[in-house]
Amino acid sequence: MVIAAYYVTVISSAPQLLRVALYCAVSVSAFVAVFYGCVRNRPAAKLPWVLLGLGQIVYATADTSFYVAHYILDDLAFPALADVFYLGHYPLVVAGLIVLIRSRTPGWDLPAVLDAAMLAVVGGMLSWLYLIAPQATGTAPMLVKVASVGYPMMDLAMFAVALRLVLGQGRRPVAFSLLSLSLLSFVVADTVYVVQQVNGTYSAGNFLDAIWLSGNLLLGASALHPTMGKVAEPVPFGAPVPGPWRIGALCTAVLIAPATVLIENARGAHSGIPVVACACAVLFLLTIARLAGLVSQQRKLAITDALTGLRTRRHFEAQMVPELARARRAGGSVAVLIADVDHFKSVNDRYGHPVGDEVLIEIGKRLREAIRPGDHLARYGGEEFAILIRDAGPDDPAVIAERLRQQVADRPIVVSGDVWIGATISVGTASYPLHGDTPGELFGAADRALYSAKAQGRDRVVLADLSGHPPVDQHAVRSLTLDLEKVADEVDGWLSNHEHSKVVGYWSGLVATGMGLAPEVAGRVELAGRLHDIGKVLVPQEVWTKEKPLTDEEWLLVRQHPEFGCRLAKTVAGLDDVAEIIRQHHERFDGTGYPGGLAGAHIRIEARILAVCDSWAAMLAERPYQKALTEDGAVRELLSGRGTQFDPDVVATFLTLHRHRRLGPLPLLDPAGKAPAGRA
Repeated sequence: MVIAAYYVTVISSAPQLLRVALYCAVSVSAFVAVFYGCVRNRPAAKLPWVLLGLGQIVYATADTSFYVAHYILDDLAFPALADVFYLGHYPLVVAGLIVLIRSRTPGWDLPAVLDAAMLAVVGGMLSWLYLIAPQATGTAPMLVKVASVGYPMMDLAMFAVALRLVLGQGRRPVAFSLLSLSLLSFVVADTVYVVQQVNGTYSAGNFLDAIWLSGNLLLGASALHPTMGKVAEPVPFGAPVPGPWRIGALCTAVLIAPATVLIENARGAHSGIPVVACACAVLFLLTIARLAGLVSQQRKLAITDALTGLRTRRHFEAQMVPELARARRAGGSVAVLIADVDHFKSVNDRYGHPVGDEVLIEIGKRLREAIRPGDHLARYGGEEFAILIRDAGPDDPAVIAERLRQQVADRPIVVSGDVWIGATISVGTASYPLHGDTPGELFGAADRALYSAKAQGRDRVVLADLSGHPPVDQHAVRSLTLDLEKVADEVDGWLSNHEHSKVVGYWSGLVATGMGLAPEVAGRVELAGRLHDIGKVLVPQEVWTKEKPLTDEEWLLVRQHPEFGCRLAKTVAGLDDVAEIIRQHHERFDGTGYPGGLAGAHIRIEARILAVCDSWAAMLAERPYQKALTEDGAVRELLSGRGTQFDPDVVATFLTLHRHRRLGPLPLLDPAGKAPAGRA
């Protein structure tokens, strides 16, 4: 409305004073709105808005001086007093934007810096070729040159900082969008103004006034909007992957430089080619840096738990190998702590999973604050955390574990809705060399200590036996193993009328031998195959025998059975490696399996063997949701899954055994063990 009224005065015979008053009123209203917005909306970070407001005061002063001179005094001199104020407002705006950026992203946010730099280099190149150089090399007086060069230089500085703001992380409320559009309006209008000055076509009152007035109004609207206080809020955890629009914009910007070389060459204007060449070199270096940053970001995302920001179980277990090797070389010690949140299921059941997630985030934060520099903390499972303590002295595991327990239990956790939740953890510890020489042995000892802490009433620390390796009662081990085998047979009876666990174990041993693996490896994978489905006993039977599609919650339960089986196997001394094979038997060779998303050689060879044998048996059995395949059909499925679901070498060995009829058919269960078929 105000803009329309202004142009009515331009094209009519209205008094010049009215025209100047309307235009300047908009400029003045913008800084009034900014300071009023600071009072009304009370942003946590006021300094950026104060700087923007001060810049707008200088800008309004420049507008008043310019339009009074042009419309009332008929003074068209360039440069004039107004140009001093126009150029003087840029440093305040740039400073305000920098402070705003620092408030939104306290870190460097390197991806946004690189992206903004790439676009700014292209803008700077075009500005130099078509705006700055023509003015700097012309025959105009020195003051005219300084002013003419100053505008594009200042615009370029504001353009670069504005790009960093827009491309950076953080919330984008309505006020942020209005501020971004305001900056865009000023940059576009100022750039076109300089072009018109170069061409000698500028006249006051043309269409540029509409763009400048819109920029002023957008700035005022941004400050008055209720979301103004959210613009400077710090960015949440996590770096976003660049979307298609951003990638497209960067690709376009990078291609502008070589396109400019072609245009300049076609025009015969070779003087600007060195500038374009330098811009291309800088863009190349920035592109390489951006790609390196993306690779680093993907690596970090791969080892970072999305919920808590802690390291993942996969990364934690990978760290165990070099830490143990270092401890062996130095004669040192490494301790493993496993902490489990007590009664966490009741939190989810009572308050819902979003609140449960908040509790886990806060507990992860408290644990991070309590560990020593150099130690490793990871989210080990659903509500489990693991800590790797380097150079652990004899008393360090107990002291650190107790500090972790107190850090969680000493004060309640306040979640959304002002809900206060008291949380505690149980901790089990084990250390090298007292409780084992391998990661599996250490995790098994710490896990058994954790179960002991749970059994003793929770909210406590239990250390594994520090007296050394106790003698193993082989009779007790065999008895417990037989009990687990009975569980496996019971599960087989739920799922199908075909034998499963026994034959999968037998096939797995054959494949391991066929691959030339050591006899102890073959024995280990055969036992793991025999017990690989025991975790299914902890999932309600009706889930496995359900003929209709499973719900999301039921699928979540199904996907947990490798973890359940691992836990059950670890209750038997000496089965830590077998337990880990059970946990990994649903991992896929391409890394898309569960529960850990392991890939390739990160999956134990025994688990890769077990995956093929388990799938072969499942494909040949009749299921309510899937007809049994013929052996030829199962062969095709194994071949199609090479390199994605299955290890190609394992598939090759398995199919060689199949061709030589070493495997035999899938046996039927004893008639007494038949039961309704269900999910495998």
